[in-house]
Amino acid sequence: MFYWLYEHFSAGGHGHVSVLNLVKYLTFRTGMSVFTAQIIVVAMGSRFIRWMQAKQGKGQPIRAEGIQRHVLEKAGTPTMGGVMILAGLIVGTLLWADLSNVYVWAVLLVTAGYGVLGFLDDYAKVTKQSSDGISGRVRLLLEAAIAMVAISMIILFAAKPPEAPDLLTSVAFPVVKQALLNLHWFYLLFGAFVIVGAANAVNFTDGLDGLATVPVMIAAAAYGLIAYLVGNFVFANYLQLHFVPGVGEIAVYCGAMIGAGLGFLWYNAPPARIFMGDTGSLALGGGIGAVAVSTRHEIVLSIVGGLFVAELLSVVIQVAWFRRTGRRIFLMAPIHHHFEKVGWSESTVVIRFWIVSIMLALLGLATLKLR
Repeated sequence: MFYWLYEHFSAGGHGHVSVLNLVKYLTFRTGMSVFTAQIIVVAMGSRFIRWMQAKQGKGQPIRAEGIQRHVLEKAGTPTMGGVMILAGLIVGTLLWADLSNVYVWAVLLVTAGYGVLGFLDDYAKVTKQSSDGISGRVRLLLEAAIAMVAISMIILFAAKPPEAPDLLTSVAFPVVKQALLNLHWFYLLFGAFVIVGAANAVNFTDGLDGLATVPVMIAAAAYGLIAYLVGNFVFANYLQLHFVPGVGEIAVYCGAMIGAGLGFLWYNAPPARIFMGDTGSLALGGGIGAVAVSTRHEIVLSIVGGLFVAELLSVVIQVAWFRRTGRRIFLMAPIHHHFEKVGWSESTVVIRFWIVSIMLALLGLATLKLR
């Protein structure tokens, strides 16, 4: 919105407001989106938490077969804290991003759509007082549909770079900088796989206080930098990356995600006063996946978001192996619970996983320079 005001008052015949000149700088708007989103979430915090406690009563149901300490310590904690995150993220983006940019609307569509699906899932769990929400198959189909609509928006309406007109339907590869695999409209399936996979990977990671929040912020910071570089012709050319016109605006969205995460962490730090629930984890994971698709750095997401990939794979491997042999590979899945069973304290698991996320993000960023 502020970018629109800048353009409006900078146009001939509308006068000149010098302070709005700051708004033309992407870095300034990204920084302000961090600040705005954080303030909104913190301001909502205590009142929203008290309201959710009154509405939910028993709070989020804790798996009886899970860690017994969680049943005792976390019972009664309200969920759906993702509503706070979404408020800060969406408002921060709408205030500071260029709203004529199709990438902004595509990532917001995924974020809001997945947030609604997560909210419905959380609502079903709270009202039934069961860990089973809406049908997993139905949820996956709806997630895929939302992702495909967002990707179609990008393919149809985003500017195509003249040096690579097929870029919007192609998969780019890290290290091998000039390689492109044009999937044509089959890219819809690939992009949807990335977005849906990212959403559910973050969803599985969200099992301990603060465990998912900080790695999401780290991934958002990494992809905010990637979007800024890929969306700038000079930097993209220097790093031998594929230039994606207009995608730099997503840095504002990534900034808002960081700010919303910081604000939520104020209340989600151990012991958590509220959980983000599927409302937050699906929306944040889907948003990160949509950013990866937009920047043409989908494969790099498996590195930057390697922690999320490990959490998702631990569940897939555990279920597949148990169905085949009747035995378990991990003491409990997702893998963060395995380490709790081994004897690590919750804070040890969380902080060590944060460290792993930082290292993986740095490794993912290193691919921008590697040839």
